[in-house]
Amino acid sequence: MSDTETRRRIRAQSSVADPDVVGFILDAPIQGRAPVRFEAAGDAPLARALFELDNVDRVEVSGSTIWVKKHAEADWATLKPAIADAIRKLLDETDAPLGRDGREETTPDQALLEAVETLLNQQVNPAVAAHGGHISVDKVEGSAVYLRMSGGCQGCAASAATLREGVERMLRAALPQIDKIVDVTDHAAGDNPFYARDDGPSPILNRPVPEGVIEWEDGQIIVDPDYLAPKLGITPEALRAGLQRGDVVGVTETGEGKDSGKTRIVLRTTTRAWAAEIDASGAAREIPPPRLIEAAAGREKELSNRVRAHLQGLADDEVPITYGALARVLGLWAPGSIAKVTRALETTMREDAAANRPFIAARAVGRGRDKLPGKGYFELAQAFARGPLDGESEADHHSKELLRLNEVIAR
Repeated sequence: MSDTETRRRIRAQSSVADPDVVGFILDAPIQGRAPVRFEAAGDAPLARALFELDNVDRVEVSGSTIWVKKHAEADWATLKPAIADAIRKLLDETDAPLGRDGREETTPDQALLEAVETLLNQQVNPAVAAHGGHISVDKVEGSAVYLRMSGGCQGCAASAATLREGVERMLRAALPQIDKIVDVTDHAAGDNPFYARDDGPSPILNRPVPEGVIEWEDGQIIVDPDYLAPKLGITPEALRAGLQRGDVVGVTETGEGKDSGKTRIVLRTTTRAWAAEIDASGAAREIPPPRLIEAAAGREKELSNRVRAHLQGLADDEVPITYGALARVLGLWAPGSIAKVTRALETTMREDAAANRPFIAARAVGRGRDKLPGKGYFELAQAFARGPLDGESEADHHSKELLRLNEVIAR
């Protein structure tokens, strides 16, 4: 048998969130262990082998994927083959690449770092990713957590407020052992903020917001959903559900310099946006929303188109497909991939509702025995008045939607 025939298959998967991170995907999990992260060589053979290479900054192992972060100045063109060769050589030499019991001794700092990473990936990044942003934990020292923003978050005028009012509060509530949260982002270097920079004065519109529509509650701006929902082209119920799931994203910016005392609030769905400016007296007026970075919107639209195309092309015996399987077939392996897929599915539902078509998203389901879509599917369907009828079970409604869908696809 030739060397080519016995060569281990390793696929490289770039990270959408960080160009300095690539996942090296094997055909089987690494020692079948829980995720582990290496900041230095340590005792694990895999970590030692990879950190011997120049420009390797961090190594994470999750399932069958080895995620490697390189130094910013390094070139993947030369580093990828070296990493793949090092992995192959090590796996040929040992069946315990992670050493001892499969992972390094977890220190308190690493345990806290992993807990913060989990919360960010599950509760924060799915929302900010829709606008090209990403928040990661840079390091943990004692009870201090250092966060770094990239993509759309870096350079955003609202980043400090977003971190302070949203992420910090969530982290402290979930992990009370955190004493200090530090933003280590170089915001001055950001070239892709959430919204395009506008150094000129805020545009003036003679469109005052009625009194009582915008109020402050515990330092948070609250907008009356009955007023706001029609501006975004959805129902108040869909607005509330969208805010809970992250489909509707809100950003609050505090003015500085000549705009001191002013506050701007921007809310966006996948298709519409609304913005208002509040002056020091509390009076509010509507203003044109800042322009959304087109690249981020394009990536989101591209994924929903890919999801739709794959679901339409499934054979009858391939339906339904699970969210996880759909993510993998689309080449999405990184943490948070299923959340990206479900957001893309919800985008297709909005498009189908607008066109009065059956929901193509009905072909994707969770892993449960009932083989039904997730709760978000039925909530969004109900928001469009397309949910289960009174007395109709979710399973019966789903079966009918699949039949309608099959009739349309077969035409």
